[in-house]
Amino acid sequence: MIDHHRIQFERPDLAKLKQKHTVVDLHFHSHYSDGYNSVETIAQKVRELGIGIAITDHNEIRGAIEIAQYRDILSIPGIEMTSAEGTHILIYFYQLNHLETFYNDHVIPFMGNDIMSSTSLPMEKIIRRARKFKTVIIFPHPYCGVYTGIQNSYFSQERRDRIFSMVDGVEVINSENMKISNLRSALLGFNLNKSITGGSDGHRVTQMGKVVTYASCRSNRKVFLDAIKKKKTKVVGKEIDLIRKVTSNGVKLRNNIKNYPDLFEKNLKYGYTVINSKSKEIKENVKRSWNGKKRERQKNFRAL
Repeated sequence: MIDHHRIQFERPDLAKLKQKHTVVDLHFHSHYSDGYNSVETIAQKVRELGIGIAITDHNEIRGAIEIAQYRDILSIPGIEMTSAEGTHILIYFYQLNHLETFYNDHVIPFMGNDIMSSTSLPMEKIIRRARKFKTVIIFPHPYCGVYTGIQNSYFSQERRDRIFSMVDGVEVINSENMKISNLRSALLGFNLNKSITGGSDGHRVTQMGKVVTYASCRSNRKVFLDAIKKKKTKVVGKEIDLIRKVTSNGVKLRNNIKNYPDLFEKNLKYGYTVINSKSKEIKENVKRSWNGKKRERQKNFRAL
């Protein structure tokens, strides 16, 4: 089981953490997808905080490639892909050229109308294709609004169990998420006994470092990714306040307006799945209640 001290819901003391650990914000977005800031601005903030960064844009890698050019910064090449089901998955690469090859061969041919659209690849196929490279694969915000987290009713429990066996771990704290959703994600991390990560999911540099992943290792990409795989990482952070959430989501909304038809279709599909699931649950509850009352009446009748 995961040591509960490895997940801390509090504001990160970056100055203290950096004394003995390598500290990385493993989930951040640039203006190449739905983020607000340029990579240059992101790099300036990373230097100011003295941490590492993973630019994980949606179905896009230009930010990850650009930040890798800053040799004084620890950067983790990554991408946040959207499956055909509309669910997100984070893929981190040990080598930048592997990320580029993966993107050219396994993302671009399956892209939707826009980078924020779903790809045409089901979740299992994305994972299998990513496993052709040396990678760390994580489910971000497993519990969150609508369809973007893996813990949604679109996936059956049997299918989720199978998919969880294919990945390295889950993101247990996300600063953009609701507190209750992060608590549920942390509990999922405990129950799965998988690797754990955390990240701000920042769309502005003011969010950077609000949630970080850290490990007692030297500041090196391979060593840090190995620490994740070996379950040696810890996560600390908390959710951003409501006003910042509104500001951040406003940026995402503007970027997503042109992608509205795709978003609407996914929400509609997810909503139908939830309603159908709830309908079955209600019918089963009614059936159990009716059968229970029927047995009680039969019992009372025999007693007469």
